[in-house]
Amino acid sequence: MNITLPPRKGSQPLEIDTSGLHHVVIIGANGSGKTRFANRLAADLGGQAFRLSAIKALYNKDSEDASDNSIDMLYRQAVSGSSLLRPDLKGEFERMIGLMVNEEMLSLIQYKYSGDKRKMHHTRLDRVMEQWQKVFPGNRVLVESGRMLFSRDISSDAYSPSKLSDGEKTVLYYLGAVTFAPKASTILVDSPEMFLHPSSIASLWNSIENSRPDCTFIYVTHDLQFASTRGQGNTIWVKNCNPVKGEWDYDFLTATDGINDEVYLAIIGARKPVLFIEGDGVHSIDARLYPLIFEDYTVKSLGGCDRVIESTRTFNSLRSFHNLNAYGIVDRDRRDEGEVSYLRKKQVYVPDVAEIENIFMLEPVIRTMARINHRNPDEAFAKVKRNIMRLFEADLRQQALQHTRHRVKKGVEHRIDGRFANIGQLENHISDLAHELNPRATYESLCREFRRYVQDGDYASVLRVYNRKTMLSESHVAHHCGLRRDDKDVYINTIINILSVNRPGADDIRTAIRSTFSLG
Repeated sequence: MNITLPPRKGSQPLEIDTSGLHHVVIIGANGSGKTRFANRLAADLGGQAFRLSAIKALYNKDSEDASDNSIDMLYRQAVSGSSLLRPDLKGEFERMIGLMVNEEMLSLIQYKYSGDKRKMHHTRLDRVMEQWQKVFPGNRVLVESGRMLFSRDISSDAYSPSKLSDGEKTVLYYLGAVTFAPKASTILVDSPEMFLHPSSIASLWNSIENSRPDCTFIYVTHDLQFASTRGQGNTIWVKNCNPVKGEWDYDFLTATDGINDEVYLAIIGARKPVLFIEGDGVHSIDARLYPLIFEDYTVKSLGGCDRVIESTRTFNSLRSFHNLNAYGIVDRDRRDEGEVSYLRKKQVYVPDVAEIENIFMLEPVIRTMARINHRNPDEAFAKVKRNIMRLFEADLRQQALQHTRHRVKKGVEHRIDGRFANIGQLENHISDLAHELNPRATYESLCREFRRYVQDGDYASVLRVYNRKTMLSESHVAHHCGLRRDDKDVYINTIINILSVNRPGADDIRTAIRSTFSLG
């Protein structure tokens, strides 16, 4: 069976061949039009569509789905033909339970009064109870006096479905509702991850899909984690919608695109160029600072520098697909100008400071912070600079050694990657490496260069090469800028706060930090 998707902006609508295809994921950012997309798809499918929404079923009790095969309409039909079913049930969840219990009671009556005492008919409720007890081992489901009841174990008291948690109600709703879907229908599920614990989502939906192998499931979500649980299949990325024209901008994303989760998330959520950064996305200074500096970018934290570099490369290799630019930012650490230039060509940018803490030590930032706190900017910067230059001079040889180690390591990696005809050639090559790389000459050259920074008072160059996590504390920058506590975290948090609420001085700080980069 082929499903024709809704009208597509600028080109013909796409089609999905559902032969052998059990599910499709419609994914898009909030406001992208994916719900409208699903509504139009359901309307085009007509009687073949069967809609499921846990939040509507559990909470929106006053609305009804008027589709011929919906649970609401099935309930209306059953009420008119059965005296056992209460006519005042509200909401899809309660009506679904009513329908199952009604079918169970009718099945029992038929079994009792028919002369046939063979095995009873296997009802919907039987199937749901079997699956429920797989999801919640040890829990029991029973029907008593026309009611469905639950218990945690054999010894505990039974309780009604209203006492279930939202997650339990959602599981029960999905397990029961899919049994009412017409044969070979298309089941559209809105926000299938809603109320469910992430650890149980994959197994639950696998079980539900296996219970209806005749149907195709279409999931509408913005949750990347859920989308990843569906494995192989078609993923439709809804980018945007024109409700006036009734058309959408959308495309297929498939496993062969080679997009990792972070890039994928940026693609579906981005309205602006993407900026990948280091850090954990919550506690790191990078994640707290860079979104306030680069406000015209969608900023996404990826962890380590290697992931930033690779994700930027992958994203930009797909530019013809998504028409967005991606950039990366990684710490300079001990990279030389050759490495920095290479990364820049890949649109990965390196600040003119050794590490992110040094950004807060930029001269314009210090002067701005002093001015905000009614201190003399010249005096404040002069004191901080004097402290930094003194620290760097004392640490000069160790810093030169660390830079030498980095360059030797990179040189070894580059040379060992060469091709060798045999093990002898490799051995000879390795034996010559120490002479070829000449680490002592590199070290002595760096020492001379670093001494020149000290002699010339070249503060900017020191910030570019000096890796020292305690620099903020040891320079007493917070004290010299007039903060009440001489504490590096107070200093950083004050700058973050100024930027986040755009207090006076925010633009000057933002300009100073942006000037250390050259983003497109």
